[in-house]
Amino acid sequence: MQISLKWINELVNLKTTTLDDLIEKLTLGGFEVEEILEFEINNQKQFALEISTTANRSDSLSIQGISIEIAALFNKPSKISTYSLKTLGWQKTLQNFSKPMLTKETCSILLSVIIENLTNFSTPKWIKEKLISSGITPLNNLSDFQNFILLETGYPFEFYDFNKIHSKVKSLDFNLSISQAKDNQEFLAANGLKYNLTDSILLLKANEIPISLAGIIEGNDFTYSENTKSLLIEGSIFNAAKIRQQSRNLGLRTDRSARYEKSLTNTYLIESLYRLISLLRISNPNLVCKLHTIHQITAQPPKSILLKYQTINEILGPINKSIEDNSSYIDPMIISTYLDRLNFKFLYNNSELTWDVEIPASRVNDLTREIDLIEEVGRLHGFNAFLTNLPKLKTIGTEDYSYQTRKKLTSCLINLGLNELIHYSLVNQETFLENEIQLTNPLLSDCSNLRISLLPNLLKTVQENLKQGNLPIEGFEYGHVFSGIIPTDFKEKENVAGIFGGIKTKLVWSDSAHTLTWFEAKGKIEQLFKQLNLVTHWKNKSSTKFDNIIHPYRHAEISLINKKMLGIFGQINPILANQLAISTETYLFEFDVNLLQSQLEINKLAIYKEYSLYPKIIKDLSFIIKRNIELKKIQETIFYNGTKFLSTINLLDEYKGQTIPENHVSLCLQLVFQSNEKTLQNKEIDTIVDNLQSILIQKFNVIIRK
Repeated sequence: MQISLKWINELVNLKTTTLDDLIEKLTLGGFEVEEILEFEINNQKQFALEISTTANRSDSLSIQGISIEIAALFNKPSKISTYSLKTLGWQKTLQNFSKPMLTKETCSILLSVIIENLTNFSTPKWIKEKLISSGITPLNNLSDFQNFILLETGYPFEFYDFNKIHSKVKSLDFNLSISQAKDNQEFLAANGLKYNLTDSILLLKANEIPISLAGIIEGNDFTYSENTKSLLIEGSIFNAAKIRQQSRNLGLRTDRSARYEKSLTNTYLIESLYRLISLLRISNPNLVCKLHTIHQITAQPPKSILLKYQTINEILGPINKSIEDNSSYIDPMIISTYLDRLNFKFLYNNSELTWDVEIPASRVNDLTREIDLIEEVGRLHGFNAFLTNLPKLKTIGTEDYSYQTRKKLTSCLINLGLNELIHYSLVNQETFLENEIQLTNPLLSDCSNLRISLLPNLLKTVQENLKQGNLPIEGFEYGHVFSGIIPTDFKEKENVAGIFGGIKTKLVWSDSAHTLTWFEAKGKIEQLFKQLNLVTHWKNKSSTKFDNIIHPYRHAEISLINKKMLGIFGQINPILANQLAISTETYLFEFDVNLLQSQLEINKLAIYKEYSLYPKIIKDLSFIIKRNIELKKIQETIFYNGTKFLSTINLLDEYKGQTIPENHVSLCLQLVFQSNEKTLQNKEIDTIVDNLQSILIQKFNVIIRK
């Protein structure tokens, strides 16, 4: 909107205000100045500002409206003279004539008057100058008066040739009404275009004759001309959403419809109509005005909002002068002054420091909550007058144990080389699993089911990554999974799942690359539990839920020491791997996060070992043993009898060959001895190793290899 500074200066005294100060105040007050225009009118240099307002400030879309804002921002008196219905003597007439027959969804007020004895269409010079300064070219006809009143008050009025309506209706006594058009009804508008209407379009009718597309444009048969002697002036307030919808459906937007789309109120509509009639009387002193129609909804009582001083301080914070004293906030008396400057009626409670503010009818669209009033206080005081640094926290929040568990688990998984992934909890039916929970009314076919496992999404991510020519991704994900029947036996819990393997790596540059083996993958999971200080039990999987995903022989169910099943670990099913075109050496796991948390809460005590400053002694122990004896049992036996100096047991070699008896295997274990108290001697370690050999012979019937 282009506003003339000379016109503004007639309503608010800005002679002592610089242009830069005005622009800064307007911008900080929510009215962005987009351009400064300079021009000459009658050899006088003038300035205008191109400003934009927010969508909810329809009250400021006029010279009077923006002048009221400028007066409030600069604390200057406004010279705007508003007419009073009591002064005009119209109040009783309007009350007797008004009919409550409109709904708010269509129109809040329909007002029309008849103007007779119209002889002179010429526009006064001062009106032309104001139109030019506002970026409008005067045409020296009735449209100049329409444009001027639109600029000055913000209300759009439509002019119709009364005699043309009379000749069409064939009656001087006709009724104006708003009703829906019929499907496929044609309407010839004033722009010369014919529109094919639907029943969603509103028409303004004189009896049953459509005279305009309501709130948009008048009909071609009823436009005024140079021969017009009498006018029907219509001023209405239509529903913004309805006008917006009609304009979009018709592909037609006018200056009038653009104003209605901003949600106008009828606060000063009648006063604006009186102002328009007064302007027409300048060139037509014998003008006769008759009230024709007024339909309006029942006026709503003024709305009040309680404004609290405490909330103002919490939202806006301390003011700039309080750098040394953080307790200094905006003074309550200053807030009352700002409310007065905005012409708000209020009751101030000094004991509770609250204001009961009555919202003016012109601001009901943008002032609906307490935060809106706080914004008004901030605008007038200046948002740059408040401190911008964040307040110091008086209390620091604590991490709950679920967060600590997730944080610790995430750290361990990242240490294993996995990346955290995130997927949508809704999946399609192609998840390789049965008993998916279907949604009754899904938005998309790809989001038609609730997931019962995190593994399908992880597999699809790896597949998609390979399709893009990338390496297989190794990652983990936290997420909720669902089970049961809705709504009788529905369950929801949080799981953590991961996928890794399938990437060929070299341990030594001269060796050939190889993928992760089953034992190496199992070792990674064992390392995870070791870092979490969890004791787990592994057994063959018995559940059939993951049969289509997990390898039939390389899998395990993992349970905690309390025998509660934590989750599963296994290699991908080779059939599924071939279908997805991913490596068969891919490994998957899925654990219950809540069970992990409860067990970690029990195992709060972390075991730390003192770092030894003394050297290690390493001994190798080779022997032949039956294949059905688990390595874990051998390690437990050696640790139990290896004295406190035995710190680590590593499997160096496993050999099967012709020199090894049937159903036997040759193992080579590396024993690491170290003391925290002294330097160990080879002699005493040899004695310990000899003793271990004897125990292994007795317990497992091993054959010691020299």
